[in-house]
Amino acid sequence: MKGIILAGGLGTRLRPITYEIPKPLITVKKRPIINYIIDLFRKHGVDDIGVIVSRQHESDFIRWRKDWQDELSKTSLFYEEKPAGTFGWLKNLRDWIGNEKFILSNGDELKDFNLTSLKNFHETHKPVATIALVQVPNPHEYGVPVLENHLIREFLEKPQKPPSDFINSGLYILEPEIFGFADLSQDFLMIEKDVFPRVAKAGKLAGMKMENGRWYDCGNLERWEKAIKEW
Repeated sequence: MKGIILAGGLGTRLRPITYEIPKPLITVKKRPIINYIIDLFRKHGVDDIGVIVSRQHESDFIRWRKDWQDELSKTSLFYEEKPAGTFGWLKNLRDWIGNEKFILSNGDELKDFNLTSLKNFHETHKPVATIALVQVPNPHEYGVPVLENHLIREFLEKPQKPPSDFINSGLYILEPEIFGFADLSQDFLMIEKDVFPRVAKAGKLAGMKMENGRWYDCGNLERWEKAIKEW
């Protein structure tokens, strides 16, 4: 199984820091955030990893790969020339992905949970997409899934009264059939808004609650500081 990390975002909520440093390369405990995601992948048998980065940050990621080369074997860099969202550029990797399921993760969150159990859950239920769901104390600040058994019917965006305290962790297991649920004529696509609703409507979007895991959203200065103190 291959893994893909989305590392091309602008990190606008962390400016001015992200004017100089790409968000996935910001450090926690002296290591870039993206390194922890690669650690998670490798720990659970995902060794062939592609990282999608912005062309404007090419030199930053080349330097990162050189600095951490001992940890980054079989890690490929793919460059998007302009922002393509969380799904838009994946169509360019269909040959690299092949006909196997793959893992897709945001590159700017700290994650530590049982990825093997997620893979087993996906194999058991056989959806087109499985979302890893994590428990947070403030679900009203995120999109909260409406679950029926193991299937996600919809997401409630920042609900006043969340139906649960589990949210989208930004990590997914996807079958190659996922591309059939996207309008690939569009260059900019968000998997959360443009793809998953179609998969959910077809009854093929699953969600697994990841118990006893850790997850930190490092999207703003306050959350980044919390991650540094607690990770």
